[in-house]
Amino acid sequence: MSFATNVKSKVTDNFQGVLVALVVAISAQFLAEHYGAPAMLMALLLGIALNFLAEEGKCTSGITFSASILLRIGVALLGVRVSVELLQILKPEIILIVICGVFATIIFSFLGAKLLGRGWRLAILTGGSVAICGASAAMAIAAVLPKNEHSERNLSFTIVSVTVLSTIAMIIYPPVMQSLDFNNLQIGIFLGGTIHDVAQVVGAGFSISEDTGEIATVVKLMRVSMLAPIVLLIAICARAFAKADVSDGQKPPIMPYFIIGFLALATLN
Repeated sequence: MSFATNVKSKVTDNFQGVLVALVVAISAQFLAEHYGAPAMLMALLLGIALNFLAEEGKCTSGITFSASILLRIGVALLGVRVSVELLQILKPEIILIVICGVFATIIFSFLGAKLLGRGWRLAILTGGSVAICGASAAMAIAAVLPKNEHSERNLSFTIVSVTVLSTIAMIIYPPVMQSLDFNNLQIGIFLGGTIHDVAQVVGAGFSISEDTGEIATVVKLMRVSMLAPIVLLIAICARAFAKADVSDGQKPPIMPYFIIGFLALATLN
């Protein structure tokens, strides 16, 4: 089969499923912009309603393609948000606090999972998503973890939980911080260091003041910039220590190509 024929076959097989994913994405963004709901949560709810299309039929192949290849491309594009100029705004001690906070959150997730009797996959998935950038981090981490029968359930649970909690934080945190008489710098660091989604950090920060919004956004982007090294570290650890229960018999990749794309775009930016 020639290259052109192969490409045409791939496009034909995936077109309908990719179109479904595109409709869900556009619809979720529309609902988010007009009703103030998180786009990720809206996309997840719409996806649940259309789940039957992924089970069998002409859309299956394209939906699988969207959930794997296109998803990884989207994670790589997060690198565009990172720039040296933004990171230079932060003082070294603030950067250190943010980095320590990310690792402390992931470590705490293992302790919490052990107390609740949950597995290490769920621990690292939830801990990483809370520590870095919410649903985007959850999907990136899920891509490098060895799969088992609970993988999809864990990912769905993590995305829903982190999105809902981030929305609640966006609403509650600003008035609480103001009532404690924190200054703009302190509030911005707190909001950027604790709220999961970038858009919700922006919403919470700028609801207080321009300065607070800018500081919160920069702190949040500092967390986003840690996506690549954290996912790479997780991939290496999973490859070295994961049990031999990987469904496809293959170890997770050492350096996923979407993380290479993330680093390349961040460097270019």
